[in-house]
Amino acid sequence: SMSDILMMSLGFLIASRIPWWASALIVLMLEIGCAFVIRDNLSLDILMLIHPIDAIKKWQMAGHVAV
Repeated sequence: SMSDILMMSLGFLIASRIPWWASALIVLMLEIGCAFVIRDNLSLDILMLIHPIDAIKKWQMAGHVAV
């Protein structure tokens, strides 16, 4: 929990010191990076909550390894 609070505070500090477009670019890069690395991100979570798409679900499950 303390790490979450620290990282959130650091993010707000950085966002307050850089232009809005740089913040938007960082968020976009993080979303794309998470989609490629772990096949999951906030945008996909919201999309699948509002309107589930079978193709996305299959793509996400293709990266899942059963143990």
